[in-house]
Amino acid sequence: VQLVESGGGLVQPGGSLRLSCAASGFAFSEYIMRWYRQAPGKEREWVGVISTGGGTLYYADSVKGRFTISRDNSKNMAYLEMTSLISEDTAVYYCNAWLGREEYWGQGTQVTVSS
Repeated sequence: VQLVESGGGLVQPGGSLRLSCAASGFAFSEYIMRWYRQAPGKEREWVGVISTGGGTLYYADSVKGRFTISRDNSKNMAYLEMTSLISEDTAVYYCNAWLGREEYWGQGTQVTVSS
């Protein structure tokens, strides 16, 4: 089982990034996918969630209207599109696959928003 995030990096305030989460070793389409982030010195924060079919999405208030989660079950991929980035978005971003008692985490990808 593996979840691998990619696409992080350094971006200026107001910029955009698209994070990807590649899944393997499990039935990806059966799992709800969630994104979390953890800023330095802070607890891990839930960012948003997408249903198995992609038709239901929820976001944290802090990112609503700026971030968009999507998934491609044919490719076993999940995505986090981030726009209008601000310094407070600086964090390590993690994807999470959840199905009841089964849960998997990626290793995280660093996003730094700075001029």
